[in-house]
Amino acid sequence: MPLTDQRIVIIGGTSGIGYAIAEGAIAEGAEVVVGSSQAANVETAARKLGNRATGHAVNVREEDDVAAFFAKIGAFDHFVYTAGDWGTARTPRTLFETDLAQAAQLYAVRYWGAVAAVKHGAPLIREGGSIVLTNGMIAHRPRKGTPLSTGMAGGIEHLTRGLAVDLAPIRVNAVCPGAIRTEVWNSIPADGREEQFKRMTSRQPLARIGEPAECAEAYLYLLKAGYTTGQVLHVDGGSSVV
Repeated sequence: MPLTDQRIVIIGGTSGIGYAIAEGAIAEGAEVVVGSSQAANVETAARKLGNRATGHAVNVREEDDVAAFFAKIGAFDHFVYTAGDWGTARTPRTLFETDLAQAAQLYAVRYWGAVAAVKHGAPLIREGGSIVLTNGMIAHRPRKGTPLSTGMAGGIEHLTRGLAVDLAPIRVNAVCPGAIRTEVWNSIPADGREEQFKRMTSRQPLARIGEPAECAEAYLYLLKAGYTTGQVLHVDGGSSVV
């Protein structure tokens, strides 16, 4: 199923993997609508992507704002959700050290934001369309001090399978990226960043960090794969097999 003249909405499409998906989709002849929480980032991304791209700011923590976002867009063909905010999840904590009220915010963007977006976006998807969500490898490779992050990420996979049944014939799939070189790593000083990448990926069959464009190929495949639904694709350099 080609993407030529298809209209694709990408929440999280102003940076990292989402932006790479937008670039790849446009290269295949699609039109894209990018969404993100910061209006300035939306404007910059849409300008860089060119005349086949538009965008709107959206706060996925607020259902009314999500509903208003989709009301502006109207009908489209495919929806991709890559928005993420790990918040305090980057600091490992045992369950006994965890403030549960604060920890609940971990689900606000990646899980409940995705749910709200699908709720309000799915009715606008044209026949033959699809949804692609985003998981994380921590669902399969939990680390000490990350039980809630692991649970949240795993929940996306089960949500994907449930929605594939509930929304059929709309196809619903997910991508589970491993270590990908996105802006989220910019908080680490450049002189130590590459060393950390080497430590993280040294045991993988493909012993390097992935690039956003490589990961984007999995999303583009799922948008076009007309007989694929309820599936989760790993793009992780093989980390899940060692």
